[in-house]
Amino acid sequence: DLETIGAHCQYTYCNQLDFLPFRCESCKHTFCLDHRTETAHKCAHAGAWAAARRKATETTTNASSQSGKPSPATATQCSHPQCKTYINTFSAVGVACENCNRQYCLKHRLGEEHSCATLVPLGARPASLVNIQKQKALGALGTFRALIANTKKNSLGGRKAPTSSSVLTLADIRRDAKGDANIPANKRLYLHVEAEAATTNSKLPAGNFFYNKEWSVGRMLDEAAKGLQVQNVNNRGGGEQEKLRVYHVQGGRILEFGEKAGAGILNGNTIVLLRGVGPMVSASPTV
Repeated sequence: DLETIGAHCQYTYCNQLDFLPFRCESCKHTFCLDHRTETAHKCAHAGAWAAARRKATETTTNASSQSGKPSPATATQCSHPQCKTYINTFSAVGVACENCNRQYCLKHRLGEEHSCATLVPLGARPASLVNIQKQKALGALGTFRALIANTKKNSLGGRKAPTSSSVLTLADIRRDAKGDANIPANKRLYLHVEAEAATTNSKLPAGNFFYNKEWSVGRMLDEAAKGLQVQNVNNRGGGEQEKLRVYHVQGGRILEFGEKAGAGILNGNTIVLLRGVGPMVSASPTV
């Protein structure tokens, strides 16, 4: 029977027997050669197959990107400086090194192959730099403490009456001091401010300034750093290695941020900005 070999065209006005019929993937009906296209048989679901195919392709692409599978969009070059291989592609997979946080090709995936021990991990600060910064800060602090200890040893003890030289120094500070003109004259604290060269990078190494006695040491530090143009990241968080501290030379100690500036500092005194020294550690009382 010939009808068992082919199929009749399902277009309303055709019904032709076709031995090689065509199936429409949009409406799922069978048609002859003349009515095989969606336009020819006026498909009721025209474009459905193409839309489904496009959606399936987009879904596959997004899933590949989210899962981190290789694709042309994720291709990068091997982190080895002498390697030109592109990784994270369909032909070359990338291998992440957990120690240095870099990605390499299969040839350089081992630590020995890309000299991992000599690399600084991406996103991490080298421990050696932290130690160097800390040693510089402690060395500078030790120098200032030795200086003030020697000064106290040669003094008579307690607060001495101001000499002509100290009055002259205060007069010089008052003459050159810069500060907020809105601070009342009776509340001004005139100081000589320095930035320790070993731990801070400042455009101005020293200067004379006046501040409000009622301010906290933290606010005074902010103004001092601004005056000497020293980078100040105290308000951004982070560790003590990056924080600035105020060292009071005459008092021989690091001031706490919450202290009142006029509580322990006198007019004509000197303060030094240090970085990385940490808060003051109370010394055991001497007998």
